[in-house]
Amino acid sequence: MWANPDDDPRNTEGPSPDGELATLQDFLTNYRMTLRMKCEGLNAEQMACRSVPPSTMSLLGLVRHLVEVERDWRNWISDGDPLPKLYGEKDADFDGAVAEQVEVDAAFSALEREQAATDAALAGHPDLGERLGKDRVAVRELMVHRIEEYARHCGHADLLRERIDGRVGQ
Repeated sequence: MWANPDDDPRNTEGPSPDGELATLQDFLTNYRMTLRMKCEGLNAEQMACRSVPPSTMSLLGLVRHLVEVERDWRNWISDGDPLPKLYGEKDADFDGAVAEQVEVDAAFSALEREQAATDAALAGHPDLGERLGKDRVAVRELMVHRIEEYARHCGHADLLRERIDGRVGQ
């Protein structure tokens, strides 16, 4: 098993959260934690290890991609000008994922910062039916999309980690 069930921070023993919003937040928290767990114990070279050519996907690229995604979700709920991309245009989050520890550390710091900013932006909107931003996106739709995005990339992370050191996930 990836993590001993007694030590797994995602341990879901006991009752589930009450309410739809709390349930969605719990799933999001667990997928975010899973992504971090898939990256634990790897050096910069392993984090930047590409999947299969011609793909540029790597664990570091996934982290950088999710940084951009978190920023973009705030654009969805804003009426103002969009936040600029941090890593450049299309696929720069993956293409620029180089095997340097400073890049890995910066990516995780940016992810933590962007997650907190998106969480804070949504904290003022507990009504899942509320529609926000220029496109009038429902908070529920955004929450579900966030979970879907992390879940999909945790699947990629499973395969990338297995390629790196043979470790398979639960």
